[in-house]
Amino acid sequence: MPSPTSQPQRTGRPARISRAEIVSVANAVIDAEGVEKLTMRRLAAELSCTPMALYHHVRDKEDLLRLLLNDYADQVVWPDLPEDPQERIRIAAQAMHDVLAARPWIVEILAADDLFGVSALWVSESIIDGFVACGLSLERAVQAYRTIWHYTAGDLIVRARSTRRAAENRATFRAQVFADLDTETYPRLATLGPDYLTLTTQNTYEPGLRALITGLLS
Repeated sequence: MPSPTSQPQRTGRPARISRAEIVSVANAVIDAEGVEKLTMRRLAAELSCTPMALYHHVRDKEDLLRLLLNDYADQVVWPDLPEDPQERIRIAAQAMHDVLAARPWIVEILAADDLFGVSALWVSESIIDGFVACGLSLERAVQAYRTIWHYTAGDLIVRARSTRRAAENRATFRAQVFADLDTETYPRLATLGPDYLTLTTQNTYEPGLRALITGLLS
């Protein structure tokens, strides 16, 4: 006879996993360790299932990332846009920046120019439409949108990496260099000294965006 403390053996098929569970656990792995640590094998282990069971829902890691991007984009509530087309461009671009800033790992994925959440096309459509309404041809409007996207992605990537570096709480090579710059060779930077590093941490996205839009329309 089995002892009173023995666990009953599970019979039949293993418990089914849902796409919602896949999304939740995959996001938890990314938040804790970064997107590079998310593999199909790792995700299957976290879900207590076999990799084959996972492949019934997603074909590979690329398909998994597409699922995560679509899930996140579908949850976003995009802002209402004003009548003024130039303001529409600015607000749509700022919304894109804010949404991606909440999950900076997505920027690295989108930078490959292949994977994206379909619902996020609201941003592309809104910005391109705004530029056309301001007088640009459709082709030039697409180019203008891409310029804003590159500016936004660059800002987010640099800021995310700077945040990770600051979290390490260690002296950096940049700090050492700016602490003792030669005043004759670099007079402006030497005057600022360590204050230069503080200035570079300020969030200048919004005023830069305004200037960029004005330049693209000039």
